[in-house]
Amino acid sequence: MSLPSISHLGQWAYAFVFTVTALQSAGIPLPGTTALIAAAIYAGTSHHLQIVPLIAAAWLGATVGSAVGFGLGWWGGWEILKRYGRRAGLTPARIKVGRYVFARHGGKVVFFGRFVTGLRTWAAFLAGANRMPRGRFFVFASASALIWATSNALQSYYFGHLLDALPTALGIVVILAGIALAAVSAMYLRHRGRGIQRAAELAMPDPLE
Repeated sequence: MSLPSISHLGQWAYAFVFTVTALQSAGIPLPGTTALIAAAIYAGTSHHLQIVPLIAAAWLGATVGSAVGFGLGWWGGWEILKRYGRRAGLTPARIKVGRYVFARHGGKVVFFGRFVTGLRTWAAFLAGANRMPRGRFFVFASASALIWATSNALQSYYFGHLLDALPTALGIVVILAGIALAAVSAMYLRHRGRGIQRAAELAMPDPLE
């Protein structure tokens, strides 16, 4: 999601962020965080969008989408994942990881899953499939959505302010430093993910039923 495409949306950017985050949280692998960050940076550099409504749109989208994903997991359960998961990139090994992590950490997955790529899309579904109590789920899901929306939006908004104020050369240095930090973080998360997958296979060596 690029800044020019966000700028072309105008005031529809709020609805766009709401829709993308809702669909992502419901189980469709869309770039919800990217859409929010791009819109917030645009708001910080152009002042054509207001940051508070943008945060509200992302929070509501994530909360509504999580409710839909939870419902799909509750009523469809693991059968949906086993039958259709491959179409969304969910192999049996990845499904095992979801079951393994959720069985051990429950509410933490719902809360912190909002901040992890991939798990952000399926955390609500996993909660429903594991029959997490509905009230507990909505407390964790709503709180994590609010913190996720606020932190990403504000950081990106003030980053946009910074880029607007810095000289061009220094702005490029800041952007490159941010890319490098993101790359290191991605490598670390990938390494941790492989370790968790090995643990899941050891805990559940049999094929999925």
